Parts: sequence; structure tokens; C-alpha cells
Amino acid sequence: MPTKQQREALRRLPAVHELLERPELAPWLERLPRKWVTGAVSDVLAMCRREILENGNSGQPSPDSLAVRAAESLLHLTQPRLKPVLNATGIVLHTNLGRAVLSRAAADAVSRVALSACNLEYRLEEGVRGSRHDHVETLLCQLTGAEAAMVVNNNAAAVFHVLRTLARNREVIVSRGQLVEIGGSFRVSEIMGESGARLVEVGTTNKTRIRDYEQAVTADTAVLMKVHTSNFRILGFTQETSREEMAGLARRHDLLFFEDLGSGILYDLKRHGIGDEPTVRECVEAGVDLLSFSGDKLLGGPQAGILVGRKEWIDRLKKHQLTRSLRVDKFTLAALEATLRHYLDPEEAAREIPTLRQILKQPDHLREAASRLEEAIRRHSGEALETEIVPSHSEVGGGSLPGVELPTHCVAVFPRNLSLSRLDRKLRQVTVPVIGRVSTDRLFLDPRTLEEPDFPRVAESFREALQG
Repeated sequence: MPTKQQREALRRLPAVHELLERPELAPWLERLPRKWVTGAVSDVLAMCRREILENGNSGQPSPDSLAVRAAESLLHLTQPRLKPVLNATGIVLHTNLGRAVLSRAAADAVSRVALSACNLEYRLEEGVRGSRHDHVETLLCQLTGAEAAMVVNNNAAAVFHVLRTLARNREVIVSRGQLVEIGGSFRVSEIMGESGARLVEVGTTNKTRIRDYEQAVTADTAVLMKVHTSNFRILGFTQETSREEMAGLARRHDLLFFEDLGSGILYDLKRHGIGDEPTVRECVEAGVDLLSFSGDKLLGGPQAGILVGRKEWIDRLKKHQLTRSLRVDKFTLAALEATLRHYLDPEEAAREIPTLRQILKQPDHLREAASRLEEAIRRHSGEALETEIVPSHSEVGGGSLPGVELPTHCVAVFPRNLSLSRLDRKLRQVTVPVIGRVSTDRLFLDPRTLEEPDFPRVAESFREALQG
């Protein structure tokens, strides 16, 4: 039951039509339909009523403040919610920040097909309907050594499609140590359950031998499945069955050997002493019949689930009705095709694809880059910040190359006149947000995940945060 003071406060609230006459809302009435402005005012008044009743607040907000709140609501409504940010975390594939950044060529390819009609499902040579799979299949086969390929909207969808189409109501044998959980609490075992395939677990968490798989094969077995543990590592007393052994077992029993490769990579980082991730081509050459992997992780392209392997299995997947539900659009295909073309020349891929370029940055280069970033920040922040360059490490992220630490140098920032948490919050609210790594007493900015043209933008964001 409202108190007398609360009832009085509620009665003193202005009416909607009165607030609509406030000068703060005049520009919005010119720009937007009146119903949207009216709705914003009504929402602000409703929120104010709840504050009075729920919080015991009997204070009287002024009409000016209510109009400002409505104007701020409209501003929020009309501004993009999805916006560019500056990733200074040192995590190359930061899932929360959109994972892989596209190359300039890939971004240009998306722009071209966005601004024009295109031959998405049209064969220009014959003048007849075509397949959207054609645009990247040849490139994928060339780069991986596979017989055929197709693309769906993400790797979890690719795994689901394989199991639903090729193993529904039949058994899929997989090692207990490979029943991984991927992002967003999605588990491989649960995806398998949803597909209608029957999971058969073999081995133990740390050791699975070829005989474990062989002893589990029955007349109902359809698939031997390997899940490459690209997002974690088991160390110590371990044993994992090789791809070659599993391929041989699959051939002897006329089974499909399918591998969920997870991240997937076409460029051999092992040559640079970075991790031990097998390339997709290495997996194909080891005898895997069908592989799936992500487009927006180590490949450095758009979000996609890429399937490569033997033609008989890919053709069955293409013909299944589920394919239409999982298909990708022209923007994804344009970006993916441009990304794949970089890999025709590995040196070009390392130079042009941001994911590879950032992973391959050397510590000496990063030390010099950190100095230039520190200098830019100091020019814009004056005496408001203490800064120093400190050695640290970066991560690949995105569930890729677990345990691999990339040596780097960071700019460590400590604000003199406000708390670290407040500075971090203000940097997230400026025109171009800056996301760094917050430690107990400093904000770390890692140049590995920034490009040289980003440095002045970082400095300007600091200036805006410190003055705001």
C-alpha cells in the first residue's frame, strides 16, 4: 500500500502530453514518428512510478530530468547496438568480441555482394540455376585435398547435420576423453543426443586404445567419431588412438570415420613453433572420411561450419532436407571465398588474414609497438595516467590452441585521479570502446590484437574517457 508521500509523488508526475512539449524532445518529434516518442515518454513515467513504489522513493523528479531520460532512451534506440570495439585484450579470437576479424579482401567481397544482385544460385556460363555450394567447394578441395566440400552456418550445426543425416537411430562410437563442452554450455554428447544418434562411449578419460573402439563395433554401428580436443588438453598419463588406426578400423568394418576438428586450420603454425594443431590437409591424408571445422577461428574467416571429405558422404549431406535449414547466405560465402583465396599463397595468408598476422607477431615487434601505443596514450592523457611497458603473454582464444602462450609486451595503465574500475567502465562507454585486460591494480593493453592505425583511436578513446 503506497504511503501518503508516495501517493503525492505519483500525483505530481507530469502527464505524457506535458512532457512531449519539453524542448529536449522537440528534435525527436521531428525525426521520429510521434508514437515512438510517446512510447519513450510513457516508459520513463512507468519506470519512475515503479521507483517510487518499489524503492520507497517519494522524491519528485523534475519535468526536465524526465524529458532528458526519454531523450536518452530514444538516442539509445536509434544508435547501433552492434558496434566496432578496439580489442586490446591480447586474445586473438575473443568469442565475446566477435572472434576472427576479416581481411580487407573479405570485407570488400561482402560489401560488393551486399550492394548488388549476385550469382548466388545462378550459373553464369549456362544461364541456369546453380548451387551456392559451388562458390567455395573447389577452393576447399584444392586447399585440403578432400574430394568434396560444403558449408553450413556453424560447426555445431555441421556436427549435428552429419550425425542426424548419417547416423540417426544408429550407434556412434566416441572416446570418453573427447566428449567436450564447447561455448555456451553446449556439449558434444547432447548435440549427439538431439541428432537421434546413439552415443557409445569407449575407453577412459585419459586413455583410449584402438581395441576399445573395435570391441564396441556392432551391426548397429554407423560412425567412428573423433573429436579433436582443440579447446583443452589432458596431460600426463594419456594415450589417444591415431587417425590412421581409426581410418583402418573404419575401412575394415565399412564405417564412416568422422572427425569434429573444432577450430580447423589450413596454415601450419607448427612450422613457427606455435602449438601442435594438425592442418585439415594432414587429417584428410591420415584417412579421415569426413571432417568439420569452424570458419571464424584459426581459419580467420566468417562464422561457418565447413565440411570436407569423401564425395559420397558430402553428396548425401547436400541432398538432405536439413541442409536448407542450415545453409549460409551470400555474405558468408563471399567472405569465406575471399579468405580461402588468401591460402592459395601461404605467405599472403600470413600477411593478409588478421588472425594469422596477429598470432605470428614477434615479441620484438610487439615491444616496439607497445612503445608507440604508450606514447600515443601519453600525448592525449597528460598527467592523468601512469604507464609502463611490461612483458606478458597473449592467447589465441576462441577454444583454439589451449595452453599456448604467445610472448608479448603490454602497456600497463594506472589512473591517478579515478579508480581502475571506473576507467575501465568509461572506456567501454566512449564513442569507440576500448577493451583491455584488467588486473588487480592496472589495465593491460596488448598490441598483439591491435593494428598500427588503431593506436591513435585508442589514445582518443582514453582522452574521451578521462574528460567525460
